[in-house]
Amino acid sequence: MLSEKDFPGVAALSICEALLLAMNDNKVLPEHEIVGILRDAAKTHENAAGTDNEIEAHLAAAALINRIIAGGNSVRRPPG
Repeated sequence: MLSEKDFPGVAALSICEALLLAMNDNKVLPEHEIVGILRDAAKTHENAAGTDNEIEAHLAAAALINRIIAGGNSVRRPPG
């Protein structure tokens, strides 16, 4: 279950996803650019330094971003 400290992150993720979808829908950025942005974000987290706990959090963030890429959640894809 989420705690109150998780709410800002969940809200930020939802807002960013909506912005990426809007940019793709309105042809501001093509799908490959959006996926590139997400890959850059994941790579930044994968290469982050810090304490063991901070590194663990960064790796979890990278894994989440990579799941978003794999799931196609950042762009609307036609069914089928």
